[in-house]
Amino acid sequence: MMTRSKAENEERLATEVRRQVGAKTMTRFLRTLPAFRIEADIPDRFKDLLDRLDRVAGSPSSSSGRQ
Repeated sequence: MMTRSKAENEERLATEVRRQVGAKTMTRFLRTLPAFRIEADIPDRFKDLLDRLDRVAGSPSSSSGRQ
């Protein structure tokens, strides 16, 4: 069984990780990595799905960031 202090530390860590992953700085950084880039030659149906996902997630980059 975890102590209260350990559980609180884990919760704070999880909160901080969520905050950093959602930060605009992290988003910009990840877009520079090849694994996170969207290929320009993906089928239109996938581009449409990604745009829908961006809109639902509230991302400001939706279709303007895709080519």
